[in-house]
Amino acid sequence: MPKIEFNRYYRYDELTQLLRAFAAENPGLVAMESIGKSHEGRDIWLLTVTNQATGPASDKPAFWCDGNIHASEVSASTAVLHLLNRLVTSHRATKKSTEQEQAARALDSRAFYLVPRLNPDGAEWALETPPRVIRSSTRAYPYDEDDLYGLERQDLDGDGRVLSMRVPDPNGPWKVSEKNPRLMQRRDPGDPPGKAYRLLPEGLFHHFDGITMRGRRIKEGLDLNRNFPVGWRAEHEQVGAGDFPTSEPEIRAAAEAIVKRPNICGAVCFHTYSGVNLRPPGRHSDDDLPAEDVWAYNAIGEKGKEITGYPAISVWADFRYHPKEVISGVFDDWMYEHRGVYAWTTEIWSPQRQAGITDYKYIDWFREHPFEDDEKLLAWSDEKLGGKGHVEWYGFDHPQLGRIEIGGWDAHYAFRNPPLDFLEPEVAPLGAWVVWQALATPKLELKEVRTEPVGKNAWRIRLAVQNTGWLPTNVTKLAADKKLCRGVIGEIERDGEAVGSAGSQAPGWLSGGQLRQDAGQLSGWSHVTAGGFAWQTNATDDLVVFDWVVQGAGTYRLTARHERAGAVRHELKLG
Repeated sequence: MPKIEFNRYYRYDELTQLLRAFAAENPGLVAMESIGKSHEGRDIWLLTVTNQATGPASDKPAFWCDGNIHASEVSASTAVLHLLNRLVTSHRATKKSTEQEQAARALDSRAFYLVPRLNPDGAEWALETPPRVIRSSTRAYPYDEDDLYGLERQDLDGDGRVLSMRVPDPNGPWKVSEKNPRLMQRRDPGDPPGKAYRLLPEGLFHHFDGITMRGRRIKEGLDLNRNFPVGWRAEHEQVGAGDFPTSEPEIRAAAEAIVKRPNICGAVCFHTYSGVNLRPPGRHSDDDLPAEDVWAYNAIGEKGKEITGYPAISVWADFRYHPKEVISGVFDDWMYEHRGVYAWTTEIWSPQRQAGITDYKYIDWFREHPFEDDEKLLAWSDEKLGGKGHVEWYGFDHPQLGRIEIGGWDAHYAFRNPPLDFLEPEVAPLGAWVVWQALATPKLELKEVRTEPVGKNAWRIRLAVQNTGWLPTNVTKLAADKKLCRGVIGEIERDGEAVGSAGSQAPGWLSGGQLRQDAGQLSGWSHVTAGGFAWQTNATDDLVVFDWVVQGAGTYRLTARHERAGAVRHELKLG
């Protein structure tokens, strides 16, 4: 059994070897394939994880997880790896804990499609020393030439870090805090003239004129999580959107892989950072969603908070970068609106929460927060990170700016991803929530088969199947309203006879019923209200009975299937 080290991040070649080892050593549980190539030509690996002894993945409801769509968010890959490890080791364990029993049951009855690293090119840049930090893809966009001006982030002193520079400037917006001289504080409008600074990323200017300063535009301006085909808007409206929906090979690969697997009933896409579970919608309020879907989202989110400690929030309500702007072309919106399943974006890691800051707004905090929060973060860095989260300012002779100081927050170390000592405890609960969601998906199971003679050498066959999952077979109300999936299909055949060719007659052995029947959708029990009061009637709308009358001895094969809820197959010999 390959051992995953959860106190490090894997480069692409090592990650590939690790995934191959999992597939090779667990052939009955794990299958590995490439769903496409990245911009630089790397395979994008997908693992299909299920107990193949209980049936193929395509006959089971499934759950999708991916990570690392954004280049530097490498702990997202770790979250998927931890889920993979949880599933396989739980299934192999002889004496199982409650969590292991749930994971093993999920592997027996469900399938998981896991993509640990959707954006392998960007992750390779982020894992260099020092890191090359971009948003997503390494493809140049929207222009292919380098910016000739501006500040380029660089490790000037060769310590492997890209920190901040504080540059003396009497009109700078920052001052050394009087409350805590280790920290910088914004100047107040009433502050008298005095010693002030500009804060800039550590680096060098291109074609510096000695006066004006700005950041250098990063040539790689794509945001792969703006390239999905839902509410897509061009670059002038949505920065980083790409040339057209799914123009980027990584997103095309993911979208095609998902569409080819209609049994996917839900999804979690792992990102960093904020320590929240985000749900759609991102472009409008909950008023435009079916109430049933809001209720289900809230219930799933509450369970997520219980398991992971991360609150569940709506992107529209609580996670917009500007109150007058929306985000479009994103994964979870696409999965909900076009695929009709509940999808989440989990933002791993909250330095604020680690530092004891609990009452804050996730995006607004970066625009405005009390200075006391900075002091709490500094104390956390000192006590829990050995001082590595915030570097004391030290002098440096900059070749263009003269004598400056380098230091401040090491955001790449402490903020963008969990520091390595915190990595496994942070991602471990996330997989438990995924398993819980997978077990909540619809699941078609055999209720009973009845046969009774109705004449000489003739029988009536009744096949009863039931949705034993918490969610209905359609998963979301939106999917039912938009008819995004077929109902439960019942089929019958005898002795493997091919039927349905052009010009053929109805088979002589079928006297009643149809060869193929669509019974519509089946409910789960997610809609059941609390209390169990006397006015409740829990009707059997989670069950359907297919009815046929057949004539003649033979072997009859009965099938009930739903593209999301799985398949039930039964064979009986009559005569």
